[in-house]
Amino acid sequence: MDVEALRRDTPGCAHRTHLNSAGAGLLSRQTLQAMTGHLELEATIGGYEAAARERARFEETYDLIGRLVGGRADEVALFDNSTHAWNAAFYSLDLQPGDRILTGRNEYGSAVLAYLQIARRTGAEVVVVPNDASGQIDTAALAEMIDERTKLVGITHVPTSGGLVNPAAEIGRITRAAGVPYLLDATQSVGQFPVDVAEIGCDMLTATSRKFLRGPRGLGFLWVRTDFLDRLDPFVVEIEAATWDGARGFTWQEGARRFATWEMSGANVLGLNEAVRQALDLGLDEIGKRAVRLGGRLRDGLDGITGVGTYDLGRDKCAIVTAKVEGVPTEEVAAALAQHDINVSTTSPEHTQFDAEDRGGVHPLVRLSPHYYNTEAEVDRALEVFAEVARKAGH
Repeated sequence: MDVEALRRDTPGCAHRTHLNSAGAGLLSRQTLQAMTGHLELEATIGGYEAAARERARFEETYDLIGRLVGGRADEVALFDNSTHAWNAAFYSLDLQPGDRILTGRNEYGSAVLAYLQIARRTGAEVVVVPNDASGQIDTAALAEMIDERTKLVGITHVPTSGGLVNPAAEIGRITRAAGVPYLLDATQSVGQFPVDVAEIGCDMLTATSRKFLRGPRGLGFLWVRTDFLDRLDPFVVEIEAATWDGARGFTWQEGARRFATWEMSGANVLGLNEAVRQALDLGLDEIGKRAVRLGGRLRDGLDGITGVGTYDLGRDKCAIVTAKVEGVPTEEVAAALAQHDINVSTTSPEHTQFDAEDRGGVHPLVRLSPHYYNTEAEVDRALEVFAEVARKAGH
């Protein structure tokens, strides 16, 4: 991987250290050109006309996403964000009083709220599977907790609040053996390292364009296994999702597009097309190795600074690193990094409610998330700022 060439093709690398790919990755120049080129075409000939001209590239995007996750083009639906993609899958399940939803402590905040809403609305039960000693979901406990009332296992692959990588494939083996639907939120994992739906064994997977995949904001996608489609009843219907029968009925679209909305930003779709193509060309194995290695360098360095601690759970850890300086408010640490043109974000208890229940007052934390276009020198510069903040705090 020619990191310097990749950085030259990433305008955001020129003047800042971007350690916030878990928030939004930096667009490549090629992705930016694909988007602005389409916007110029829309301005020149009209939005509908531009979409018609680029229809083949729009369709190609579904194939590229299918390749990215190990599925097929007809198993992919596009949405304006990953939460809406996740909602399209979850709310299409038929949940009844007494049904059980099993989930983990690191589930994303929007999903937790959806679980609670459906539990209130239907009488279904939300059951949180405990973590094991390492902090990842306890797969032995999960296997024991699945029973005839379990109608969904919903898991976040990599949480928004830390570097944990949940054992998605082991969960898949358990759910397949039990015949229980498995919904995987892969928002923070797709684009960071290889994600293969066949290897994982999930029935539904959701992800976003804007994070480690380095695509534009305002786009997410849903993948649904073909032989699982008939177990879902899409909870909304619109003109692109179904075909009117000429009377008082309709039939669903073939494949996953029965879940999708019709209106979509053409510029965003073509930006995602380019971003996925670049990820596939670079190779997710190589991307993952470098991103995880940079995360490890950052985590080890932070753990070596007096007064600084990291808070990432699990046996396997990724490029996301969470930390705090003892006695210094998280926002002050983030502000100190920003003064040195280092982009980071912070965690919130509202974003992972069950984790906040489990770990008390650990949040907020500084969240740093390097990607393959970052350099070791940038990581080390962030470590210097942490050390400076810790020294000023008297550590």
